[in-house]
Amino acid sequence: MDAEDEVLVGLARTVVGISTRAAAALGGVSLVQLRALTVLSELPDASLADLARGVGGSVSTTSRLVDRLVVAGLVDRRPSTASRRAISLRLTPRGADLLDRYDRLRLVELRAGLAGLAEDRRDAVLGALAEFAAATRRAASPVRRDEGGHDVGGESACFLHLVCPECGRVADEAPPTRCPGCGAELTGY
Repeated sequence: MDAEDEVLVGLARTVVGISTRAAAALGGVSLVQLRALTVLSELPDASLADLARGVGGSVSTTSRLVDRLVVAGLVDRRPSTASRRAISLRLTPRGADLLDRYDRLRLVELRAGLAGLAEDRRDAVLGALAEFAAATRRAASPVRRDEGGHDVGGESACFLHLVCPECGRVADEAPPTRCPGCGAELTGY
């Protein structure tokens, strides 16, 4: 790995670590569920397919994820106004509050890191990070397709196949395996 790759991987690991610690502090909610809430905050009245693309999973896996979020009172699922066969997904006030608390927990660590920089470098680092985030969003492909050209949803780094459909916990290894939380069999997509 060259120096550039080491910096990028280090950044990715730092951000995931911050997100994981914030999710753990909330208790009872997985990173995948928080990602779904984030997508819904950016796409009010999203369809199931929109959410699947946003979280990087299949529609069937995302449907089970939505079921858990609805039961938890974090997401509202209604018939779509655009089509009687489609559904519309939206954050509930409880879901928005949870997402806000998650963001505030992450900001505490991110601000601590920023405070550790020399004061005369902070604006430059923030500017560079804003540019980097924008460039990364532009470079990310919102739609993946299989060999037949069918939309398979999400990004190639998707890890929804690791999420237990029973309890929402993320498995430690790729399927086929058993959920470390409830023991349910995970087969992947």
